[in-house]
Order: sequence, then C-alpha cells, then structure tokens
Amino acid sequence: MSSLLVSDRRIAGPALATLLGHWRRPGPAYAALADALRRAVLAGDLPLATRVPGERELAAALGVSRTTTTGAYGVLRDEGYLASRQGSGTVTALPRPRASGTGHRRPRPLEDAALVDLTVAACGAPPELAEAARRAVEELPRYAGHGYAPLGLDVLREAIADRYTERGTPTSPDQVLVTTGAQHAIALLLATHAGPGDRVVVEQPTYPHAVDAVRAVGARPVPVPTGRGGTDVDLLESTVRQVAPRLVYLVPDHQNPTGATLDEDARARVRDLARRTGTVVAGDEALTDLTLDGPPPAPWSGDGRAARVLAIGSMSKSHWGGLRIGWLRGPADLVTRLALARRTADLGTAVLDQLVAAELLRLGEDPLRRRRGQLRSGRDLLTSLLAEHLPSWRYAVPRGGQSLWVDLGSPVSSALSALALAHGVRVAPGPAFAVDGTLEDRLRVPFTAPPDALVQAVDGLALAWASLGRDGRARASGGASLPAPV
Repeated sequence: MSSLLVSDRRIAGPALATLLGHWRRPGPAYAALADALRRAVLAGDLPLATRVPGERELAAALGVSRTTTTGAYGVLRDEGYLASRQGSGTVTALPRPRASGTGHRRPRPLEDAALVDLTVAACGAPPELAEAARRAVEELPRYAGHGYAPLGLDVLREAIADRYTERGTPTSPDQVLVTTGAQHAIALLLATHAGPGDRVVVEQPTYPHAVDAVRAVGARPVPVPTGRGGTDVDLLESTVRQVAPRLVYLVPDHQNPTGATLDEDARARVRDLARRTGTVVAGDEALTDLTLDGPPPAPWSGDGRAARVLAIGSMSKSHWGGLRIGWLRGPADLVTRLALARRTADLGTAVLDQLVAAELLRLGEDPLRRRRGQLRSGRDLLTSLLAEHLPSWRYAVPRGGQSLWVDLGSPVSSALSALALAHGVRVAPGPAFAVDGTLEDRLRVPFTAPPDALVQAVDGLALAWASLGRDGRARASGGASLPAPV
C-alpha cells in the first residue's frame, strides 16, 4: 500500500478509503471505522507519523457522515493511535505505555531494540537447501529451452503426485498444477470461481491473506466458526445451503491460527457436502506435514475422486518460505483450465525454484523430521515461558502447526500488540484473523522463532501486558492451558 502515500507521508481520503477496504460491520459505524484504522496502523499499512485526512475529507471518501469520522478519530486520539500536531494536522502514532508500579523495566526505544517479529509464522531455511540448490543448478542445462511451463515441470509434478499417492490419495501428474506459492494458488482459484458480489465461505479465524484474496476479486467472505475440533461442519453445511457460495476455503490440518485439525469423519462430511451441493471446496494443506504429536491427519482429498474437492499445497511452511513453490491438486480438466487462466498473471513458475523444490522433495521425510523436531522444541519452550511469565493466558497446546492461539481473557489484543512494539516484539492481534474485526480477546503467538528470540518475545509481551495494568494473575482460573484439540 506504500504507493498510496505521497513523499511527505500524507494520505488522501480516497487513498485511505482504498487501504481500509471493507471495514463496515454490524454495530456503531464510528467503532468499526476506528477498529479498521487501528488495524491499519498496527499492521504497518498506515505507517507511523502519517498525516491522515481531515474528518470532512475522510467522510466524503467513505460515504459516511462526519459524525462517524469525528467519533472514530476521537476514539483513536483517546487511545493514542492518533496525535494532533500543530502545523502538521493529525498523524498516526502508538499509545504510550502506562506507568506501572509492578517494578517492570521501562520500555526500550524501538530504534535501540532488535525486534522479534512474530507476525510471520515461518522457520528459517533448512540445512539441506544449499545442497538442493547446487544439485538443481547441475540439472538446469537440461531445461535450458524456452523456459515456459504453465503447468509446472514434469519432474516436480511427478514428485508432488507421488507424495499424494503415498499418503493415500492416488494422484497422477496431470492432476497437479505448480504455482508460485500457495497464495498464488488461492488467488488463481478465486479469480476463476468468484467475482464481484459472490460469496466465499471461510473459517473464522482464518489465514488473513485468504480473506484479502477474496476481497481482491470483489467477492464477500462469509465466516463459519472454527474451534478446537476444526470447522463446525454442521454450521458449514447450513451456511452453504443458505448463501450458495462459489467456493469454500478451509485449512483442515493444524489450522492457522488455531492449530485445530478436522477428524476423518468431518473430512468425509465436507467431501459429501461438495458432492451434494456442487460447491467447490478447497483445503489448504500448507501445514499438513507439520504434525508434532500423534499420527498424521487423514488425507484431505480421501480417495481423490471427489470432483469438487481441491487441495492447495506449498513448500513454504514445511521447507522454506523463500522458495516460492506451491501447487493445486484436483481433477485434470480443472488443472488444465487453471493453467490457461493463469496466463493473465504469469506464464509459469521459475524453473530453478522448481528444480530446487524437486530436490528437496526427493529427500523425503528427513528434512520434515528435522523441521518437526525444531517446531516441537519451540512449542514446548513457548508454553513453559508463558506458564512462568503470563500464567493467566489460556490456549490449547496444538498437536501440529506453528502457533498458539491465546485467549487473553479481555478485548485488549490490538492495544497489547501496539504496546509490544515498544518492548521489542511485533505480533499480530486477533482481529487480523477475523473477517469482521472481532477476536479482540485473542492473540496468535508463533513458536517458529529461535529459542533466544522466543525468550525475548515473551519477556516483551509480559512487559506490555503489565503496562496494560495486567500482571498475568488477574483471572481466577489461573494459567492452565486448555486440552489439546482433537
């Protein structure tokens, strides 16, 4: 969104309206607008010290009354997210931490602190990457023709198909389309299945960039709750019947951010729902390989015969985010249609990246076993640190995935995220994972960072929590974590 800002860090009303997107929700309009503006500041989309439009200008750009913008600005000034400066108008800011009598240290200046970034739930590159890249370069002369492969290189499609077959879903290479990451696959599915005004069912909470992709095509995300057992399939079925969506997007395995996994019976019900209603259902399997305890999940696509059930895969979480390789697994005719449709955006994924991915997949379970061990250690360290420093926070200990979904006990997630920056931690608040700006009582805390960074992060979060006037012992329920999800 940086292109919306001019050089003196002022954002005009129409540009801010574009940045905020679909901000309206049930309830007072001024509160919804304040929530949207606050999220934009916390996410970095609206940088600090940016001059915002006047209340009248923003009201005209959004098509609301001036009372709405005046009320929203008033809330944010009171909270400290907006500050009025003489000669500079109103600019974005972060709240000053409250003085605390708890004896905690004063916040470190941002410029002097090494920020721990917990907004990205991803591990560093695996040790096998360099050797895989070397071998890929050796193979590159064999692919030195025109370099275009809209469906993906045969060697990679075969490797991906073999992994599905090994897991119990018979798959041939012509059922696989290689994409430039899972996000590209999501965007491609939406571009070919939904348009302005169409409804797309998603979980709540869910992967934020999937919601971004839904709104980018003008479609409307319709949330269905997900809990410790994954998506509420009863509500999913009734929602599909009521709104007739063009697409359903789910994360069935170690869901981001909750860590929940659908059981085998629920998966079968979703596949049957797709068959009965003719609704396309896409399952994002980016986290499927990251089972930390117990057996791996049942195959999302079952026997692979369900014509309306698609799978999205990625190398990003299991191997490395810098390797922008993803894929779609589905019926061969749909794969061909999607390959033709992608030509409006690109003509194929980088050849060298595909060769590196093929080399890593050829190594089988070894890199994945190491990755799972790293995440298991991170999860156990994080839970022990939270038990010691933030015992009132409640969470399910996930059997897989990369993060804890914390219940803070009160609607302070955005404020906590803002204050955490002053203590050296960047963390995504709960509303970032909601369709409608709710979930202010939740916080996603990944355990993907190195051990020393996790220690620093929890220290910073504890200081921010204390500066909110909460010492981590305010709730009568104590600090026990919730049972693990099924």
